[in-house]
Amino acid sequence: MRILFDQGVPLPVKRWLASHDVETARQRGWSELLNGELLAAAQAAEFDLFITTDQNLRHQLDLGRFDIAVLVLMVANWPSLEPFASEIAAAVDKIIPGQYVEWFPP
Repeated sequence: MRILFDQGVPLPVKRWLASHDVETARQRGWSELLNGELLAAAQAAEFDLFITTDQNLRHQLDLGRFDIAVLVLMVANWPSLEPFASEIAAAVDKIIPGQYVEWFPP
């Protein structure tokens, strides 16, 4: 699966997604793109999943017009996420195209 990390996603999460192809918006040169532009660019580049910490994303955009799956991490700092990294990886493995999922720590 090809995954794009938004800027707020802690980079250590990437280690837990080793079986996937993960890039960041910064690596792609997309740091200045707004959310709608970023999702459109990600979809055009054939990413399967966009991971973000932007909890307002679903209120800002009509996500139904995108085929790319979106996973929103409802916690943004790595020390709080680290104990649940395997659960995040499991959520990634279960997500389907076009699905929107908000992930909360258990």
